[in-house]
Amino acid sequence: MQIQVHTNDHIQGGESLARWVQEEAATKLARFRDHVTRVEVFLSDVDAGKSGVADKRCVIEARPNGRQPVAATAEAAKVADCVAGALDKLVRSLGDDIARAKDRQGRETIRTAE
Repeated sequence: MQIQVHTNDHIQGGESLARWVQEEAATKLARFRDHVTRVEVFLSDVDAGKSGVADKRCVIEARPNGRQPVAATAEAAKVADCVAGALDKLVRSLGDDIARAKDRQGRETIRTAE
């Protein structure tokens, strides 16, 4: 699973922040490593450097094998909080998406047939 981190000009942290986000994402999404090819994390400061409540935004997009991308968004006052919130939402969404692709007996459904 490839994890890419993108930030806008108002997010501080550089390489150490990117490495931390990659480690957090890899840990939380470990059970989906066979189902997801790529994860993209977008971090931004909504207020462009001014302080405010919930001004940091994290959008995470996961690309499951043979399925449409799944995305989750969270906003918080701190980057760490918005990353954690978006990862929690993504884990739930990916679990639902992958479960939906299989029927009760564990077979693929006709929805995934091409």
